[in-house]
Amino acid sequence: MAMVMLFIHIIGAAALGFYLILPFVVGKVTKLSLSAQEGSATAIRGLNTYAQIALIIQLLTGGYLMSQGEYSVPWMIVVVILFLAIGAISGMMGKPLRLAVDGIKNNRDISVETGKIRTLSALLAICVLVMLFFMVYNHII
Repeated sequence: MAMVMLFIHIIGAAALGFYLILPFVVGKVTKLSLSAQEGSATAIRGLNTYAQIALIIQLLTGGYLMSQGEYSVPWMIVVVILFLAIGAISGMMGKPLRLAVDGIKNNRDISVETGKIRTLSALLAICVLVMLFFMVYNHII
């Protein structure tokens, strides 16, 4: 059972890889035409939803794997805090994405939303990278 959960956990981690490339994608979206911006923002919004579902899968499988292994308490605290940060930041990114799509449809200036999305996506990428570091080096603390 632990090997099946580990496999599902690794697939969920691959789905979260979306957050690693997101800052680069967001940086290029503003250089596109309006229709391409709308399509890109809609796609990013949908992929963010799927990544949040993958985050729930990570919670369930990671909780199971953590209960079966022997990990230090500081490591568990750091991992849970990083997990909560990833969940919170990805949730906060939903509103600027929605406003950006609406703004593009109504020909409004979306520079404020784009700035928020760029900042939140950079924070997400950093949190995911730090989480990956602690997953690989789980005996560091």
